[in-house]
Amino acid sequence: MPGSNLTRIDAAQRAALLHVDSYDVTIDLTDGAGGAGAGTFNSRTQARFSCRQPEADTFIDIVAAGINSATLNGEPVDVSGYQPEHGLRLSGLAERNELIIDADCHYMNTGEGLHRFVDPIDDEVYLFSQSETRDAHRIYASFDQPDLKASVTYHVTAPAHWSVISNSPVAELVEAGTASVAGAGEAGKTAKTWHFEPTPRIPTYITAIVAGPYHCVRDEHAGLPLGIYCRQSLAQYLDPDDIFEVTKQGLDFFNAKFEYPYPFAKYDQLFVPEFNAGAMENAGCVTFTENLLFRSKVTALRYESRANTILHEMAHMWFGNLVTMRWWDDLWLNESFAEWAGHWVCVNATRYKEGWTSFCTQRKAWGYRQDQLSSTHPIAADAPDVETVEVNFDGITYAKGASVLKQLVAYVGEDAFLAALRPYFKAHAFDNASLADLLRALETASGRDLSQWSQLWLQTPSVNTLRPEFSVEDGVYTQFAVRQEAPEEFPTLRPHRIGVGLYDHAPDGALKRRARIEVDIAAAPTTELLELVGQKQPAVLLLNDDDLSYTKIRLDASSTETLVRHIDRLDDSLARALCWSAAWDANRDAELATRDYLRLALGGLPGEQSMGVVQVQLAFVLRAIDIYADPEWATTGAAALSDAAWAAAGRTEPGSDLQLVWVRTAASAARTVEQLGIARGLLSGNVTLDGLAIDTDLRWHLLHCLLAEGAADETDVVEETQRDRSDEGARQAATGRALIPTPEAKAAAWKIITEPSELPAQTVLSVLQGFGQPRHHKVLAPYTERYHEAASKAWQDRTSETAHSIAILLYPTWEPTRQTAQLTDDYLAAHPELPPALRRLMAEGRDGVLRAVAARECDRNAAR
Repeated sequence: MPGSNLTRIDAAQRAALLHVDSYDVTIDLTDGAGGAGAGTFNSRTQARFSCRQPEADTFIDIVAAGINSATLNGEPVDVSGYQPEHGLRLSGLAERNELIIDADCHYMNTGEGLHRFVDPIDDEVYLFSQSETRDAHRIYASFDQPDLKASVTYHVTAPAHWSVISNSPVAELVEAGTASVAGAGEAGKTAKTWHFEPTPRIPTYITAIVAGPYHCVRDEHAGLPLGIYCRQSLAQYLDPDDIFEVTKQGLDFFNAKFEYPYPFAKYDQLFVPEFNAGAMENAGCVTFTENLLFRSKVTALRYESRANTILHEMAHMWFGNLVTMRWWDDLWLNESFAEWAGHWVCVNATRYKEGWTSFCTQRKAWGYRQDQLSSTHPIAADAPDVETVEVNFDGITYAKGASVLKQLVAYVGEDAFLAALRPYFKAHAFDNASLADLLRALETASGRDLSQWSQLWLQTPSVNTLRPEFSVEDGVYTQFAVRQEAPEEFPTLRPHRIGVGLYDHAPDGALKRRARIEVDIAAAPTTELLELVGQKQPAVLLLNDDDLSYTKIRLDASSTETLVRHIDRLDDSLARALCWSAAWDANRDAELATRDYLRLALGGLPGEQSMGVVQVQLAFVLRAIDIYADPEWATTGAAALSDAAWAAAGRTEPGSDLQLVWVRTAASAARTVEQLGIARGLLSGNVTLDGLAIDTDLRWHLLHCLLAEGAADETDVVEETQRDRSDEGARQAATGRALIPTPEAKAAAWKIITEPSELPAQTVLSVLQGFGQPRHHKVLAPYTERYHEAASKAWQDRTSETAHSIAILLYPTWEPTRQTAQLTDDYLAAHPELPPALRRLMAEGRDGVLRAVAARECDRNAAR
């Protein structure tokens, strides 16, 4: 069921015409087809707004099964021509208006609008809303754009044994008679109505309703009510003490630094089923994926990642919720700031002191990858419509934007940066702002002209590469320069403030920094660094030491050779992360053969103690073997990694995070009969490893690895599903079936992916994650030429999230050839009518294939 798009032009015209005062929204969750909302729910909206040009026409957004009635200023509105994709037309507006719309809206299973889920454990119904980017009008009639903020008051009728949570506290809870609630038992025969307090003026995309028999743990902090919610069947996995600790640390830090108190009346955090993102910053009612409730043992990196997500969403309470961008061109004012602030508070206020190391290894790698695609765009991106916006929730908006903000903080100084934010929050509180507003505040506080900085960093795309160029005599630099490169199609060179680290071998064998020289790199092809002339050549020379700038770096040959043997001896985790990132970039850029990248990993990772570095780099090595290695050698490389990982698992501390990561890697890389036999033995209990718990998540991982190699089958999937009867178990089973490398299994998976059905979007995503394995290229060959039509049909028939997933994950990366790329070029040329967002995603798939072609050629040449 498609939704409705909105152009920037239409939004600007509507914003110039209207000022929205309030929405009063009444929702009945006990009504609708099938009782308890098996199909629809009733939604009644009373909108009050003014019009600057009386007698003008406009439209209000609503996607509904049907509109029962509508009145404007007491007069009926003709709804006979209503079309969901165009909203409802309103004519003859007065200066002051009251619009009442009564509609029956659809429950969704795609994670958009009001999502409905039935827990297979106890048959209880759980609901949650997701309104970003533009899905509030699937729940109530609204002028659904960020610059028409309004106060919202919810009145929600639901089964009496449920909880209902929204943006504001409950003002009154009253009995509401009886309800026909399927599966609710005796407790569900009565209903209540939750009347909520009005919100401050907020944009529609952060309004929220969450309802169901949720388990709740409450607390308070400095007078602020706190709540954590999850469904009843997951309550045993909830660890509220850790979540509350991070929450309180974040609130204290932001309140002190921003000197603007948390702007809402409560702070609830809700873990909701089948969520289609990591989290959503609804004001005072933050929703999270249940993947952040850990059913099994996970590493410290996962806990750090959860803490960062909690703090990222909290930062949005200021960046986005209090002060909102006028239009989605300035999406980065939300996401880049929250990304930066989440890591900033992690490092400064929580136990996760290596947060910038994790940012370097994970998030910046995402930014660099996205910024090298043909679809790269400026941080402050052009967004002509909402469909374009939705593909800009990417590594540029998040990771590159945060990197550039980190540079800006270093450039103007943290004190000046905060001195700009404080009046910015006050001046635009519960209103909208733009990039120009922020730059004015920063220039006033810092005394610097930021127009050139903004132009070079925020308004131009792509990433630069820095390389050292030097001469050495008698072990001493006699000439030293940094060469800056930019891709031909995006030739911007930028100024960089970087550290240059010189690392030598210490008597204890460690590689320690002898000197760090902070220098400015000009926006020019070459910058001479006289500060390095006369310095003794180090064992390792590291550009961008301490990760000050957003730039790829290259290592010189001597440093590379040292690191192949001794990278684990670098005594700083961030320095190691930078070196690993340089190696990964060089591999992706076809400058470092995959077999040499593996050699570096096998030499350095077994001695690495930073969990973030180990976990991320092993994932990159596995991907490199699958995507960037010569196929004739890939099985040999994977087997070598598997042997090394099994050995490393046996040497690490029993029960440790490192042991778990090495075991999972060993199973993922297993290719030989012996290696797969170990994985099978761990699953059956015939093989044990001291301290290793074979829990639910690890069992599914081991089984997936066996299925992908044809060493397990449907019988094993059925048996494992009987062990894990949860909805997560059903999704893991769906992935497992799609992993089976037979024509029959792939055909069944293709049908699920491409034919619309009542399956939840998260189940379709699970099948997608198993389908397109590169090493299954022979059995997948028939689907290479079918991709483009399938993705186009999904764009027409599916809602946004599912269509995006299909366009990205179904792209035939299993056939990385120039012919595959040409198929995309030909299809795009033959179909100029395709929406720009879909064209972009197809082009990104082509870019990835061409990158793999070059990397495989590099790896093949290295063997000669």
